Amino acid sequence: MVAETAAVDTRNSEWDSWRWQLSNSITTLDALKDHINITPEEEEVFRKVGEKYVFRVTPYYLSLIDKKDPNDPVRLQAIPNIKELDDVFHIDQLASFHRSGVDSENPLWKEGKTEVSCIVHRYPDRVLFHITNLCAIYCRHCSRKVRAGRNAIVSNRDLIDKGIAYIAERPEIRDVLLSGGDPLMMGDNKIEYALSRLRHLPHVQIIRIGTRTPVTMPQRITPEFCQMIKKYHPIWINTHFNHPNEVTPEAKLAIERLLEAGVPVGNQSVLLKGINDSVEVMKELVHKLLMARVRPYYLYHADLVRGAEHFRTSINTGLHIIESLRGHTTGFAVPQYVICTPLGKTPLNPNYLIGSGPGYITLRNYEWRTWKDPDRLD
Repeated sequence: MVAETAAVDTRNSEWDSWRWQLSNSITTLDALKDHINITPEEEEVFRKVGEKYVFRVTPYYLSLIDKKDPNDPVRLQAIPNIKELDDVFHIDQLASFHRSGVDSENPLWKEGKTEVSCIVHRYPDRVLFHITNLCAIYCRHCSRKVRAGRNAIVSNRDLIDKGIAYIAERPEIRDVLLSGGDPLMMGDNKIEYALSRLRHLPHVQIIRIGTRTPVTMPQRITPEFCQMIKKYHPIWINTHFNHPNEVTPEAKLAIERLLEAGVPVGNQSVLLKGINDSVEVMKELVHKLLMARVRPYYLYHADLVRGAEHFRTSINTGLHIIESLRGHTTGFAVPQYVICTPLGKTPLNPNYLIGSGPGYITLRNYEWRTWKDPDRLD
């Protein structure tokens, strides 16, 4: 059950306008203090962290926070924490493992870079198309937190055209993911311009959009947006619910509008220490998602990124969660647990193949009951 929330005036007649949500976003300490309890120590933290990382949260997302709970799961995702400035060593350690120039704030950024600044081409048949670096809120665990919101970039037609030209010249690209930032920070006209140009390329079969607005600003999913997007199917959307408290009536309405427009919706959670790193929380989340007709797709092991290492759990924590979901709930409620490396996404699974011999393999199930199954001798 959602705890007592911050004192945000939801009676405002403009509350359901996404543009109002953006223009009234909280970006300063003084504005934040009007909504949640901030200790003097937290004020100093806010100032120090703010010198390095951008802060913004929508009135809607802020309203989900229990203002009395310093460990509220929404608060931990949205409000600066002194741990963001902790000295870290794992990126430097990674560099020593590989004896290579792993010196980025996030080692994943280098892989797939192209001569076109808005295109990342890591896999042969698909590209990531960055069309903005702006977001409705700046998540404290974001893998792009150093760049997000800095020197605001909202793609103009010239930049979109450069990305389209790159894709047009490579007929092997069949799948394009519009990303950011959050692409739905752009107006409908700009989004439609990108979609229409992509749909004129015969080799582009699927267009995906990665957006957290159904979670952080569900007002963005307007009937007008849904009517527009219907013209460019097949369109798929993946969003980013991390905690059951985020699956609100407003979020479910946004999802319902997308589904009615024929847009399948998947969810990509990030495994976050102190937020969703328990079986109980993750099970409640995936059940709520299924009830909202959202398919749990990925559970990401948190990226190795400076300023967010305090959110990382052990790999065993993620494997334990998957182990405790598999067989104990609906099969398609279980997301694929993955870790991102410069080589791409690598799936992580509990080991169900536990032995083999001449002409057989030994399997075990979620209850650790075993079974020998015949195997061909090639």
